Amino acid sequence: MKLRIAGTVNDSIVDGPGIRFTIFTQGCPHNCPGCHNPQTHDLNGGDLVDTAELLEKIKKNPLLDGVTFSGGEPFCQAEALAELGRSIKALGLDIVTYTGYLFEELYERRQENAWNDLLSVTDILIDGPFIQEQRDWEIKFRGSRNQRYIDCQESLKYGRAIERDI
Repeated sequence: MKLRIAGTVNDSIVDGPGIRFTIFTQGCPHNCPGCHNPQTHDLNGGDLVDTAELLEKIKKNPLLDGVTFSGGEPFCQAEALAELGRSIKALGLDIVTYTGYLFEELYERRQENAWNDLLSVTDILIDGPFIQEQRDWEIKFRGSRNQRYIDCQESLKYGRAIERDI
C-alpha cells in the first residue's frame, strides 16, 4: 500500500518513549499556527512510498522500542498506516500516533476513513492541536499543554480518553 510522507527519522528519542522510528506523514487539515512541521501541511507534497519499504527499514533496526506516526496528520492516511501498524505490532513494537484531533472526535467518527483501524493499532495517542500560546518546553513528547498522552487501547475499551503518566 502507498503512503505519502514528508520523511522519516531512524533513531528518534523525542517522538515517544525509547528509541523510535518516526514516520512524518504528509498532509494536514489543521494548519496550527506555530506548527513544528508546516512543510507537512500540503496534501500533495512529500513523497509517495510503499509501506513494505518502510517496514523493511524498521526491521533493520534492532534497537527500536517502537514506531511513531507523526505529521502532518496521520488520520488523513489511516488505512495505509493501520496496515503498516499491524505489521509493526507483529514485530513486537509499540506505536505512538500524534494527531491534531481530540480522542473524543476520533472515537465518535471511528467508523469513517479507517480511523478505527488506526486507533486499534495505536498504543499511545498524543491528541489535540498545537496551541502556540500553550507551548511548553518542559512537557515530554508534546508541544503544548493542551495535548494529552492517552492510553489508546484502554480508551477504546471504555469509550473515553484515559490519560497516562509519562
